[in-house]
Amino acid sequence: MDSFQELDPLLHSQLRLAVMSLLMSVESAEFVYIKEKTGATAGNLSVQIDKLSGAEYIEVIKSFRGKKPLTTCKITKKGIEAFEAYVIQIQKYLKP
Repeated sequence: MDSFQELDPLLHSQLRLAVMSLLMSVESAEFVYIKEKTGATAGNLSVQIDKLSGAEYIEVIKSFRGKKPLTTCKITKKGIEAFEAYVIQIQKYLKP
């Protein structure tokens, strides 16, 4: 197994991978939408989004809709590259 690279531990988490997969298919997504699609709790999702944002895989935009706070997430170029590399690595694991 020497030819296998280690999988990106940041993306190897089920929820973070789900968030990244979702963001790969849209221009941006609101927190509530991501929460509904992933079935995650608000607290857990918030922690995972912070981790992805800290790694600069996603951008988090905080704004307001009327008087309600609105959090929107968008994948970054670095995030797209990391996700694509992760997918390639998984494919190598599945068919060596």
